[in-house]
Amino acid sequence: MSARSGRITRALAGAAVRGVFRSRLGFVPAPRRRAVFAAEWRRAFEELGGAFLKLGQMISVRPDEFGDELAGEMERLRDQVAPVPFSRLRPVIEESLGGPVSSLYASIDETPLASASVAQVHAAVLAASYRPVWGQELPAGAEVVVKVIRPGAADALRGDIVEARRLAGSALMRVLLRGVDLDSLLDEFARSVERELDLRIEGRVADRFAFDFRPDPKIVVPRIVWTRTAPRVLTMERMYGWRLSELDEAELAGVDAHGLAVHGATAFMRQVMLYGRYHADLHPSNLFVTPDNRIAYLDFGIVGHLTDAERGDIAQVLAGFVYRDADRALRYSANLGVVVPPEKIDTVRRELGELLDKTMGGGSTDFRHFGFGFLGLLRRNGIAIPGGYGLLVKSLATVEGVARRLYPDIDIMEVARPFVTRMIGDSIGRPETLQERLPAVWRAAMRELLA
Repeated sequence: MSARSGRITRALAGAAVRGVFRSRLGFVPAPRRRAVFAAEWRRAFEELGGAFLKLGQMISVRPDEFGDELAGEMERLRDQVAPVPFSRLRPVIEESLGGPVSSLYASIDETPLASASVAQVHAAVLAASYRPVWGQELPAGAEVVVKVIRPGAADALRGDIVEARRLAGSALMRVLLRGVDLDSLLDEFARSVERELDLRIEGRVADRFAFDFRPDPKIVVPRIVWTRTAPRVLTMERMYGWRLSELDEAELAGVDAHGLAVHGATAFMRQVMLYGRYHADLHPSNLFVTPDNRIAYLDFGIVGHLTDAERGDIAQVLAGFVYRDADRALRYSANLGVVVPPEKIDTVRRELGELLDKTMGGGSTDFRHFGFGFLGLLRRNGIAIPGGYGLLVKSLATVEGVARRLYPDIDIMEVARPFVTRMIGDSIGRPETLQERLPAVWRAAMRELLA
């Protein structure tokens, strides 16, 4: 057993043992027991770093698989590690971009802006002007940031994945994470890591996002400098602004936080309902409120994708939520892979109706509690939740949380309502839909005429 393997085993086993003792051998109430174990797993992942930080981030957007407690704890993970000296990054930049750093940039700050387990970010200045794929030209002297994959990060991450697969086969992990398809999860995680190790993918997603929002003056995305980008190096426009923890300062500077909250929530609905691509990791570090009263989107590591059919079904599901129509929500959820067995349909319909009345009625909505409550309801009844479905619910809940930090009284379902209405109207008007519905309409009309 390697030193790293032994450390991983000890950290995870230690978390399990501490969880058992802190939960009084499991005799505390179930919610408290889950919270205790979740906190211990999060501490273990922070201690291990590397791929475990990335795995924790994946878990944080999958409450459908891991439950609210563990997903919530993993949201607290901070991927911040000690920086490596710039002297170790310089060869990566020069080998990737084919020239000395002094010729690639007018200047580069050797003190990092941020340092994470996979990449390190440095401020720099362009030596020559550049015409990006979208947006205005970046002139010579423009401020940019250079994101560089840390030396050895790829091998370390892949090694951790091998160890995670080995541990996933152990009896302890199968007991602690019973009900979770660990093999599928690690396959998905391995693909995610490989995407993150090629920074060109992040650049392409950013460009696509910029294309989608090119007519929107309130949304800004960093422009990518492709002549200074390679698999291990990404150069992009530098963004300035306030994080959501700095809103008091932003409002003092004249930023319209309330207006941006509504605009940001509307922008997310456009991503889901119109474009079929949505930013699925909108925690405060990935958003800036800019001095010129715009929303800057950063870090496109987790992105959801939807087909046209899925967008139509999601509109119907959201309509079920908006109008508290449990039957509609369940009927169209089935098209998205959430299939309720016939023997459980009455129970699930009743529980969903009660949840809708509790969280989506009374003149105000609380989508976060509803969304996680709905996923919990499905889990309790043993109903499989497709990853994409859980990711979207989690993303909607996150968007509501982010918007409410800007504007506490925002109603995310009211923001969704016009998009839902438009999608359903468009669907009804499609020739194929009309052709499909025509026989039923004809039969209904004949019944009325002959009655």
